[in-house]
Amino acid sequence: MGLSEIAAGLELTTKQTERGVATVDDTDVDLDARLRTFEDDLPCTAAAASTVLDRYDAGVSVGDAGKAAALAPITAAKLLHRCGVEGVTPISPTARRVLRDWLDGRIARADALELTNAEESEFALAAYVETHEPIPELAEAVRRDASAPIAGDALVSKRDALAETMSAGSDFQ
Repeated sequence: MGLSEIAAGLELTTKQTERGVATVDDTDVDLDARLRTFEDDLPCTAAAASTVLDRYDAGVSVGDAGKAAALAPITAAKLLHRCGVEGVTPISPTARRVLRDWLDGRIARADALELTNAEESEFALAAYVETHEPIPELAEAVRRDASAPIAGDALVSKRDALAETMSAGSDFQ
């Protein structure tokens, strides 16, 4: 097969047909509007939720983020859980299994509290986390909002502040 056979049927045109992938840019998420939409499902008002999320995203603790919104730390932790933030449960995986046994009615609350070795407030938060799923739409909005440049700058400054506590990969050789 020669070049003339390969080139058979090719045309030259003076304009190009634009082809591309259709994209939807949802990076301009209005987090406040989404919070207002799901306010009935949140443990606090949308305004307080916005304050907690902003402060937590800036790198402050759950308790301090709650304090900035005039909320108890446990309420701030509940909100973060509903918004898809992982790791707010204060008990271990084994203790979570014990908690599930209590929720399913297999053991008494006093026994579950003793077996988990949790304080009342920790136990209450863990029970909330086990009985309330994160809201997918809010989790998505928070994740997208966290990827915004302001949030990224906060993460970089947090990493820089903790740089002395981190080890380099070569330290383990």
